[in-house]
Amino acid sequence: MFAAESLAKLVSVARAVSYAAGDRLVRQGAPSRGAFLIGAGQAEARVALPGGGVHAVARFGAGELFGEAALIERGTCSASVVALTGVEGWFVAREDFRALVASRDPQALALQRAIVQTLAARLRALNARIAACPAPEARPATAAPPEGDALAGARRPGFDWRAFLPRLAFFEGFDAETIATVAAGGEALELERGAWLFREGEAARAAYLVVRGAVEVFARAGERERRIAIAGPGELVGYLALLAEAPHGASARVREGACVLALASTAWRALYEGDSVASVRFVQAVARRLLAATARTNRQLARLIAHARLERARGRAEALEDALAGQIVQTPTA
Repeated sequence: MFAAESLAKLVSVARAVSYAAGDRLVRQGAPSRGAFLIGAGQAEARVALPGGGVHAVARFGAGELFGEAALIERGTCSASVVALTGVEGWFVAREDFRALVASRDPQALALQRAIVQTLAARLRALNARIAACPAPEARPATAAPPEGDALAGARRPGFDWRAFLPRLAFFEGFDAETIATVAAGGEALELERGAWLFREGEAARAAYLVVRGAVEVFARAGERERRIAIAGPGELVGYLALLAEAPHGASARVREGACVLALASTAWRALYEGDSVASVRFVQAVARRLLAATARTNRQLARLIAHARLERARGRAEALEDALAGQIVQTPTA
């Protein structure tokens, strides 16, 4: 999952830790402070069950990293991790990892991208699980998308869209020069309500940053469809497929008149895989959007769990609970 060279760089800023069998490395509900890399031994992630008892959701052994989301953003531990045997390893504090990334060390940048890829794969899996579950909010499928280029009706914005960029959450921490660098790699498009950005199952050609308006992301299952998200200004859509180098797992269309900054796959790769200041900021911004999307998906999972319990579908509820709790570090819901 993570290259040996990148993990070695991580160890260079970590502190050694040691635990006896039965010791707790991480406590469920506690603020996350960083990640753990196990050098020797085994540990188990456990979730406290409503009404008492615990449920094991994952195991970690030598060479495995857990809690990696905490290196990107503050969060809350969604499970306790307990040493099954004596454990030797390292703890990497968030601040130390961020300093390493800020120095633009190649191995640190590679590890940050690897963490983003891991979180993105996890989110795609969670979204697929949600789409496969019955839910009261599912609705009859709307009209099929038009044939041909979904963006054929797009036009150039009739306003100064660049003036909006510094106000977007995506560009938090960017200076004017880095914002301009990202914007230069994209194409601003203005779209009418109902216009499609992409279709489920088609190859990913671009990611879209919403500058103004709103975009609805949804998935279909037979004759039903379910909303995954409403993406407003500062939100990014279509990027999961680019990260996975896979077809889109959902569809997206404009909910109300919108302006988007389209980053074609070539421009995306240049920013995402680069080592410039703009690239570092860009990957961090993508990671923040990814964690926010994961928090949103977790809320949907929580609703599905409640629905399954009401229907007394115990097996489905337990499977969804495992998916929710097995992330080890859960991002804030705020």
